[in-house]
Amino acid sequence: MRFFIAIEPGDASHAFGVVVPDLPGCFSAGDTLDEAFENAKEAIDLWCATVIEDGGMIPPGKTLTEYQSDPDLAGWIWSIVEVPVEKYLGPAEKVNITLPKLLLSRIDDYAKAHGATRSGFLAQAARQAMR
Repeated sequence: MRFFIAIEPGDASHAFGVVVPDLPGCFSAGDTLDEAFENAKEAIDLWCATVIEDGGMIPPGKTLTEYQSDPDLAGWIWSIVEVPVEKYLGPAEKVNITLPKLLLSRIDDYAKAHGATRSGFLAQAARQAMR
């Protein structure tokens, strides 16, 4: 699963701070930018494992534009990290659904334009509808 991260630039005396805006309370840091990325992945993994174990769900994400308009994160570096948290959700199951051809075509076009798969898009849409 892909997550936006905001990185507060570090310097010689301060670590790089990392916030995961999609996951409330999920943050990390690192002495180098590379370390900040790796620590962010670990923090995301642990956050998701804990929330799912406690019966919660991973919240749907917002768009990068929505996050970039947050004045508290102005001047931060934005990136995306991939963290395989799907392992906490159980194995994937194949389902058979019926949708109008035009809608299915639009779903596929939208998902492709946003770097997602049909299944990933539909799962995200379902999570967002249920929040």
